[in-house]
Amino acid sequence: MAGQNERETENDRLPSYKLPSFKYHFLSSCLSANVLTFGTYTLKSGRTSPYFFNAGAFHDAHLLSAIATAYAHTITNFLKANPEVPCPDILFGPAYKGIPLACCTLLELRRIDPTKWGKVKYSFNRKEKKDHGEGGGLVGAGLKDAKVMVIDDVITAGTAMRQTMEIVREEGGKVIAFVVAVDRMERMPSSTDNMGRLVVPRLSAMGHIRKEYGIPAVSIVTLDDLIELLRQKGNETDLERLKEYRNLYLATD
Repeated sequence: MAGQNERETENDRLPSYKLPSFKYHFLSSCLSANVLTFGTYTLKSGRTSPYFFNAGAFHDAHLLSAIATAYAHTITNFLKANPEVPCPDILFGPAYKGIPLACCTLLELRRIDPTKWGKVKYSFNRKEKKDHGEGGGLVGAGLKDAKVMVIDDVITAGTAMRQTMEIVREEGGKVIAFVVAVDRMERMPSSTDNMGRLVVPRLSAMGHIRKEYGIPAVSIVTLDDLIELLRQKGNETDLERLKEYRNLYLATD
């Protein structure tokens, strides 16, 4: 009971704040199109999650516009806040979900600031290298000597991002940042902690990327943003479930 009371006390301390308009509109679009849903979902890690984000459901023009706008605002704000990070030469979308995300984001960035983004290119990898025609493992711009910003939906275990790092390195480029749609803010699972039910301090997948490679990783929204959205909408049932999940699995970064 003491542990439960402590969790409830910590949950009550979660601060309320006003979501930036681009985040609010992005999340509202996700909710209306069932891209973001609440319920009971079993993740690859084995954890039972009270919410699920399906980036594969961004398959119509309205939703593509919503996510492109959100990525573009996130990138613009990130570069303004981190002037040491250069503007990328290439937006890279890892196959498969990252491909349309990188392309539509680049179009929106150019619409916002054609001078800055008009000559930035896109690229993505093939799952299997092509041995005929132009050949190779990439489609779009080559990566040699390029500053590369990676666009993807989520970072879960970090495996896909490590593979992307290797692809970019092999092609002679340099990753300057990762940008994803959702940061779940939960610590990496381990077989030794009963799927997270013992409080073992551990970094999130995004935290591991930052620590391992020294590369910034930023997201459009976080689990805290989802909690704030539900608070503003007065959805008490799902709000309490997300707060409990956050408290159970919150990472140390």
